[in-house]
Amino acid sequence: MPDTLPDDPDVLKQLLLQMQSRVSLLQEENTLLRQRLFGRKSKQSGDPQSPQLAMFNEAESLAAEVPAEEDEETVAPEAVKKRGKRKPLPTELPRVEIVHELPEHERICDCGCRKQSIGEETSEQLEIIPMQIRVIRHIRKVYACKGCESAPVTADKPAQLIEKSMASPSVLAMLLTTKYADGLPLHRFEKVLKRRGVEIPRQTLARWVMQCGDYLQPLVNLLRDRLLESPVIHCDETRLQVLKEPGRDPASQSWMWGQTGGPPAHPMVLFDYTANRAQEVPQRLLEGYRGYLMTDDYAGYNAVAAQEGVERLGCWAHARRKFIDAQKAQPKGKTGRADMALNLINKLYGVERDSKGLDEASRLQARRLKSEPLLHQLKTWLDKTHSQVAPQSALGKAVSYLASNWPKLIRYTEACQHRLELSAFYRSKMSGCYRWMASPISSRPRLSPLGQR
Repeated sequence: MPDTLPDDPDVLKQLLLQMQSRVSLLQEENTLLRQRLFGRKSKQSGDPQSPQLAMFNEAESLAAEVPAEEDEETVAPEAVKKRGKRKPLPTELPRVEIVHELPEHERICDCGCRKQSIGEETSEQLEIIPMQIRVIRHIRKVYACKGCESAPVTADKPAQLIEKSMASPSVLAMLLTTKYADGLPLHRFEKVLKRRGVEIPRQTLARWVMQCGDYLQPLVNLLRDRLLESPVIHCDETRLQVLKEPGRDPASQSWMWGQTGGPPAHPMVLFDYTANRAQEVPQRLLEGYRGYLMTDDYAGYNAVAAQEGVERLGCWAHARRKFIDAQKAQPKGKTGRADMALNLINKLYGVERDSKGLDEASRLQARRLKSEPLLHQLKTWLDKTHSQVAPQSALGKAVSYLASNWPKLIRYTEACQHRLELSAFYRSKMSGCYRWMASPISSRPRLSPLGQR
């Protein structure tokens, strides 16, 4: 209050500087909060719009990207086989030929002669046959002996994946594909079937999914064995709110842990649900693992990284995300220090994109020739900037994270291993959906009551 302010000008200046620093931090927090509430949710800088908003004008926006004249299909004689810029349809698809003939009256020339066929022009059109639904009737013949009147004998039926169920293997395969590969919730798949005249409650669909999970558990176990054989494993965890979980408050936080490894062409991704974030979880998931472990800065992985034969690596995606937050907190229209850091980090990503598809030796050479000089520039900028920013500001948090994790972040240039790809590939595989778990299905908690997901 004015009556309690000191009279010393130097002390007043110090208080004013403190107030200005506090106001600056509050402005940053307010900017980031508004961005998270109302801004685009993409973590990539430069995205044109939010994917949620793009849902409504996807057709218009995508059609506008290609001029109409470039999308026109060039129809030419088959011998020439000329096409426009449109990608040809796969050759393995079955073809149905429809021959279009001139009407009979147009085959007579004005001179009176009959026109002869001298060639043909072909074009291809994609056709999709809607989902076909049919009922398989299993008729089991019953035989009995009229002579001795022994007990009747019924013909055996092939073993079913789910006994006494109307679901055939094809139905279960489509159910799992639409839910986990296409991301279609059960209530929408229920509507798809209903439009075809088949009414199956989502509770039944949910039960089929869980029963299939029991049969798939051996496959999950094999995937975990192969995952632990990977030279590099990337782990991350994300918050998950579970509704109506027995014995827990609906507002309590749960966690979904994702682990991925294997070669980039054949990645393995496993998920595990837990009610807490304790360090015992990664110790259980990575028990017996020896190799490189790529994670964020969460201390829960320290116990695993301290084991013999485990090397901790840092994740550039997490470091880059913090500078994106700092960039959002900058005054609009002004280039700040966060832009300088992001420019160098994006160049590191560019080296990885350009090296994609190269062999390990070539990728190692590219990292040493291109990435290491960029890392040197970034380290010079980091040492200069670290002491010049407020630790509690968005930029200060990003700089502190980068500085504390620097030894782990630069290790991907040490050896030529296909395993690192700057973490962008692995994170893209893990961020799609945290919904499949590697723990035994019989003992894991459900994400929500049957029929609610």
